[in-house]
Amino acid sequence: MPPMTLLAAAVIVYDRDAGRVVLLRRGAGAKYGHGLWDLPIGKCDPGEPVTEAAARELYEETGVTVRPEDLRVAHLVHGAWGVEAPDGYLTVVFAVERWGGEPENREPGKHDHVGWVPVGELPEEFVPGSAAALGEYLRGGGVGVSLRGWAAGPPPQLGGTLSEG
Repeated sequence: MPPMTLLAAAVIVYDRDAGRVVLLRRGAGAKYGHGLWDLPIGKCDPGEPVTEAAARELYEETGVTVRPEDLRVAHLVHGAWGVEAPDGYLTVVFAVERWGGEPENREPGKHDHVGWVPVGELPEEFVPGSAAALGEYLRGGGVGVSLRGWAAGPPPQLGGTLSEG
């Protein structure tokens, strides 16, 4: 089977009026990032549109509901590898400012805290890709891209040499 990049979706739920976002802190039962804060995030199921995966994962983890059509792309995180993604992953980070419900910890085996956090009090202990995405979004920087775990160096050669022209 050829290498496959894992597709994941994360959601920034932003209450602009109150200046707060929904975050979770990864607990002892999480597969990675124990004790780190993160956005609601999860893997896409086979054949599932990434917007539906984002809405599903947000609800499964926090109880907050959003309409997939209200999600807007905020950031992309492309990792060379991950805990469940030895061939790499791509996380599409969405932002939404319309939601239903209040956040609650619906997966206490994975998270030890879920709730609103004021944007002026964001924790420093944060999953790096999610921190970059959230920071860029809150600064109003437009859609950004974060690369995680890729070796620095020249681009790969594609049959010949690269030249400047």
